[in-house]
Amino acid sequence: MRHVYMRGLIGLIWLAAAIVCGISGSFQMMGLYIILAGAFLYSAYTAWKKENNGRGGR
Repeated sequence: MRHVYMRGLIGLIWLAAAIVCGISGSFQMMGLYIILAGAFLYSAYTAWKKENNGRGGR
């Protein structure tokens, strides 16, 4: 379960980097960071969903 939290944390860090780039006006980097954040957060969600289905479908 630890890897799920790490993926989520990394996704949130990329999201924070995207916000900082958006504030500073670097919109190309902001787009890249949003894509990376989405990939990590989706990966964490699917891993979390897979683990919960293996524990009786909670």
